Amino acid sequence: MAGSGELFTLLFVTLGPVKILGPFAARTQHLDPATRRAIALRVFLLGVVVLLVGGWLGRTLAMNWEISHPALLIATGIIFFVVALNLVMEQYEPPHAATPAPLPTTPGAAAMQLTFPLVVTPYGVAALVAVLSASQDSGRTQMILGIAAGIMVLNLLAMLSARAVMQGMFAMTLRVVGAVLGVLQVALAVELVIRGLQELEIV
Repeated sequence: MAGSGELFTLLFVTLGPVKILGPFAARTQHLDPATRRAIALRVFLLGVVVLLVGGWLGRTLAMNWEISHPALLIATGIIFFVVALNLVMEQYEPPHAATPAPLPTTPGAAAMQLTFPLVVTPYGVAALVAVLSASQDSGRTQMILGIAAGIMVLNLLAMLSARAVMQGMFAMTLRVVGAVLGVLQVALAVELVIRGLQELEIV
């Protein structure tokens, strides 16, 4: 992932706000606006911390364990492929009426439940570790972390507006966007595996 545009696309798809809107709106519908805002802010702050710590720890462990960058790309691609394929196939399953469990009314406890794995996804952390491990200079590392932080800001804005967005035509449009992104996520997962194999000079 050479350019900032590609990096943004990768991290937006794996960590971005599209997947958050529906679940956040559903799980906070019983809460008052002030509590929802407090939860969103705590999820944002906790998500930034988790990303920074997870990215640094993953990069450090990958170096200490001498895991190659192609291996990280392939592993990330496989995990991402399984998750993305499940998202695509869910659209063909019969609808279920099960409602998600309501969140605790305490903002801190609610934020802990939402941050991982809803906002900070395992495959998103894996993607961040992969691109950080390939970074050879501090400027590029700062750019990657800046993009990740920017996406977390988008997540915050999505959570603050989730209740308004998930109504009427906006909800229908979001479903269409989600379906399109689901297919693109599968393709992106395959692309990660292909790039890993190319670095190993297998393909």
